[in-house]
Amino acid sequence: FAQVTNPPLDGIREELVTATEMMIGSEENLLNPTEMACRQVKLMSPILTNEELAKLCHIDHEGFKAQILPMLFTAGNEDGLKTALDQLFAQADEAIHNGVNILVLSDRGVNAKQAPIPALLATAGLHHHLIRNRTRTQVALLVETGEAREVHHFSVLIGYGATGINPYLAFETIDQMVAEGTLGEESVEDAHYHYVKAAVKGVLKVISKMGISTLQSYHGAQIFEALGLNQALVDQYFTWTPTRIEGIGLAEIEEEILRRHRKAFPPRLNGVEVLDPGGVYQWRYDGEQHLFNPQTVHQLQLACRTGNYNVFQQYSTTVNDQSRKLATLRSLLTFKFANEPIPIDEVEPVEEIVKRFKTGAMSYGSISKEAHETLAIA
Repeated sequence: FAQVTNPPLDGIREELVTATEMMIGSEENLLNPTEMACRQVKLMSPILTNEELAKLCHIDHEGFKAQILPMLFTAGNEDGLKTALDQLFAQADEAIHNGVNILVLSDRGVNAKQAPIPALLATAGLHHHLIRNRTRTQVALLVETGEAREVHHFSVLIGYGATGINPYLAFETIDQMVAEGTLGEESVEDAHYHYVKAAVKGVLKVISKMGISTLQSYHGAQIFEALGLNQALVDQYFTWTPTRIEGIGLAEIEEEILRRHRKAFPPRLNGVEVLDPGGVYQWRYDGEQHLFNPQTVHQLQLACRTGNYNVFQQYSTTVNDQSRKLATLRSLLTFKFANEPIPIDEVEPVEEIVKRFKTGAMSYGSISKEAHETLAIA
C-alpha cells in the first residue's frame, strides 16, 4: 500500500503559525505570578553565534547569572567519563544553589589529556538530573560544542533540554571556507547567517512532522526512540526514552570517544596531520559501512543492463545479509517457523484478500502506471 503522506504541519506554507524563539530565564511559580517571572531573554533562534553566546555568558542584568561548566574528562582514567558526568552534575547543583540561572556546557579546551564528553549525553543527563532534583525550571541550558553541526544534532539537543546551541566548530569551518574562497564572494557574516537560517529551517521541518508549531513546545519534549543503547544507560541519562533493541552502554561510548581522541592526539606523529574523514556521508574504503557501495552499485547496474537474474540475486544477497557488519536491524532477525504447518483451509484465499485493496489514495507519482493497472484489474 502506497500513499502520499502529508505532514501534520507544513513548515513552509504555514510558516505564519510557527515560531523559533526561545526564552532564557528562571521559570517562576505559575500559581504565584511575580515581576521576576517576566525577566526573560528572548532568543530569536536556538542557534547562537560566538558573539551571542559571549553576551549571554557575560550578561550584567539583575535576575541573570551565567556560569560555564566544562564538558571534558581525563583521557585514560578508569571510568573517567562517568566520574566526569557525576562531577558535572554536582557543579550544576552548586551553581544553582549560588543563584546561577544560565548554565553553559562547553567542550572547549580539548587537549592531549582532556577528551570531550558527548554534548547530547551531558545535556540530556544534566536535564534529567535536574528534573529528579526538582531544580530544572530554575536554569536554562546552553551548549557550546564543536560536535553539533547539522539539523539532527540540533534537534536532539533541543529535544533533550538545550535552550541554545553554539556550534563553534561549524562557524570556524565556515570562516576557513570564506578565507579560502570556497564560498565565492560571500562574506563571513553572510555565510554565518545562511548557515543559521538553514539549520533553523531544518529543525522547523523536523518539528512540523510531529505537528508542533513552536520550538518552545518541542523544547525538552524528547520525542525520540533510542537505537542501540542499553536500558541502564537510557534510564540514567535519557530517562523515559524507549530503547527496544538495547545495545551499548557508557563503557563502549567512552571507548569510542578515546579512539577518536587518540587519532586527534597520537602519541607519535607519522608525518601526516590530516584526520581521517570517516566516510559518514560518502563511501570510503576504510570508512563507515554503506549499503550502497561500489560492489552493490555495480551488481545492481549490471543486473538491470543485462537482465541477468543471477546477478540480481547476488546483489540482493549482498544487501540483505548484513549480519556480520551490523548495518541493518533486519539482518539480525530471522523467521521463526511453526513446528506444524497451518491447515490450508484456515488460510484466507487470494480472492478474499484482494477485496480489501484500496487504490483511491494512491497517486500516479507514488506507483507506476503498470502497478495502477494491475491493482485495478485485481
